[in-house]
Amino acid sequence: MLGILVLICVVASYAVLSGYTSAAGFGSFSIDSAYSPFEGTEMQKVRDVDLQYSQLRAPGVYGGVAFSLTFCALTTVFLILGAKPIHRVSTKLLFAELIFDVVGCLGYIIAVGLYLHFIKTVNATDICKTRERLYAGRGYTWMNCEVQGGDAAVAIFGLIAACVYLPSAILCALYIRTVRDFRKNYLSHEPASYNDNQQGLHKSREEHLNFLPSTLV
Repeated sequence: MLGILVLICVVASYAVLSGYTSAAGFGSFSIDSAYSPFEGTEMQKVRDVDLQYSQLRAPGVYGGVAFSLTFCALTTVFLILGAKPIHRVSTKLLFAELIFDVVGCLGYIIAVGLYLHFIKTVNATDICKTRERLYAGRGYTWMNCEVQGGDAAVAIFGLIAACVYLPSAILCALYIRTVRDFRKNYLSHEPASYNDNQQGLHKSREEHLNFLPSTLV
């Protein structure tokens, strides 16, 4: 669920900040609408900077979507494969899940840091500054070069996901020990039970053979 929230925030942040004049914009006007505060050469300039700014942010969106989908898919796979009775769980699978949880924890922390660094780098470009001035001239001061709420939400949900993968790794390690103890106890009791059953079967067979001649007589 946290991975899906990260994915939604990455896409929503890109769509909202891509500009009113872009195809992905969710603003109150577009370049082709009847009402637009921009006219003439200013309109064309806004269109150009919106397009350039969207292209600058595109790698962050593609990377965030690919990262979120990959971890969501792998997490779902491990959840499905791990939902088995204790005597059918593979320890190799549990070790793979443990490694994945550790990688997920560190991966989300690194990914959040890289994402914020990428956003700040894009916002520090001249294209973003020019775009900010154009929108501020028409009263849209929130379209600035600061880290926006959508980007902050990506970082928050990403860090929460990292905090979730950490206890998941700990629980997985404890479960590996539980599975090992169960199999050790199961294998140690199984031969004894097998011998008891064999002795009981042999004893009943002897009693039956001893009883058979007396019945014939």
